[in-house]
Amino acid sequence: MTKHGLSYGDANAIASRALQSADGQAPTGDDLVDTQYAGAKSVLKPIYEELILAVESFGPDVEIAPKKGYVSLRTSKQFGLIQPTTATRIDVGIQLKGTAPTARLEASGSFNAMVSHRVRIGAVKEVDPELTDWLRAAYDAA
Repeated sequence: MTKHGLSYGDANAIASRALQSADGQAPTGDDLVDTQYAGAKSVLKPIYEELILAVESFGPDVEIAPKKGYVSLRTSKQFGLIQPTTATRIDVGIQLKGTAPTARLEASGSFNAMVSHRVRIGAVKEVDPELTDWLRAAYDAA
């Protein structure tokens, strides 16, 4: 963007075009999610699906926006993200500026600059009321 003096929208359009397959079709959201949870990470897909069910219950304005390496959770702005970081763990990024970190709700650190906190999830049972409450608070603040 900076090197060529492009706006975010123009840079995004160029990147999307560059990522299109040989037949001219850009990957769909489902394709991106399927790729994220392929191979060794396939065991994490039920965790992802449980997180999506929880987030979609917040309201009709929730946008699930798959990217190449993660899924953005948005309303008018991003309030969280879901990323299969390893073959055994999903990282849930949450935008909760002003909230003190805890043992479970870590400061995001170098994980992702678009969120303030991270929660590491290794099992469906960890998608619990505490996590969904944090996500809901981020959604409400977005």
